Amino acid sequence: MELTELIAYVRAQRAGVVSTLGADASPQAAYLAITASDRGELLFDAKPDSRKIANLRRDGRVAVVIGGADGTTLQAEGRADFPAGVELERCTAEYLEAFPEFAGSFEAGAVVLVRIVLDWARHGDFRGETPVMREVALAATPRRARPAPGTA
Repeated sequence: MELTELIAYVRAQRAGVVSTLGADASPQAAYLAITASDRGELLFDAKPDSRKIANLRRDGRVAVVIGGADGTTLQAEGRADFPAGVELERCTAEYLEAFPEFAGSFEAGAVVLVRIVLDWARHGDFRGETPVMREVALAATPRRARPAPGTA
């Protein structure tokens, strides 16, 4: 799967589950509105005092699952951050293009924008007799080594 396909897929799905690590390293997941930037970053918002924001300030590693209802999924891993300056303006504009109904929350300072830079993603299509799994070509993103099955 090419990055442009990932972007289109995320934008069409419009939501997913973001998993973060709690203070005790326990997994914590939330179902959120998510979009993809033109660069392939995943973008979502959250309340500044939420568990996920506290978790991400401590440890930016995330896992994300998007889709499922139509028999397809995108599984992804990456690192979340909180863009500032020009990058915050760019990411917020792209997020609000997808979700203009959330503009008031941004104007009121009621939410924080989170950006996820992906380092691994895989699309799965389970609609046929044989599942089709495709790694996403994240050319602009450094790849990290993935452990062999059963070794992690």
